[in-house]
Amino acid sequence: MIQFEENIRENSLKEIAAKMLTAARTAPKARGIDNLIIATAIGETIVQISNKMKEISVRDNLAFFTRDADNILHSSVIVLIATKIKANGLNCGLCGYPDCLEKNKNPKAPCIFNTNDLGISIGSAVGVAADNRVDNRVMYSIGLAVKELNLLGDEAAIIFGVPLSASGKSPFFDRKPL
Repeated sequence: MIQFEENIRENSLKEIAAKMLTAARTAPKARGIDNLIIATAIGETIVQISNKMKEISVRDNLAFFTRDADNILHSSVIVLIATKIKANGLNCGLCGYPDCLEKNKNPKAPCIFNTNDLGISIGSAVGVAADNRVDNRVMYSIGLAVKELNLLGDEAAIIFGVPLSASGKSPFFDRKPL
């Protein structure tokens, strides 16, 4: 039997996405506190996200959201990594408030450790994609659309998306300037 790459591509990308989720989950986190929400989007959900990105593009006059929305339609899977916003209890003041008690009076203000852990987790995930030679790009535009669609729930405060592609040319780089 012969299997051509294009016939197994989608399954390969989904398997790599699953490994990316694991890498994000097991990435180091401050004080061992895990505030991440990690998932994948496939199929019609990608189209839904793309449509929302185009809506945001028009609403907020952000042309690159339309470009990104078109780009993600070349992806069969998108890795989504989000963080909840919860004080980590270190009373460090890096959030701009003197301690966690004051920060908690401002629940939308992120704890620096939430965002730092999010960044480390994204780095671990895209490292897996790179190790597997899968085209990808970290996009906050995806995250904003996912947040507005409430696809990851109310606690998902800061979200990034990483679309994956395996083709002769990456749809996520060398794009036309806006």
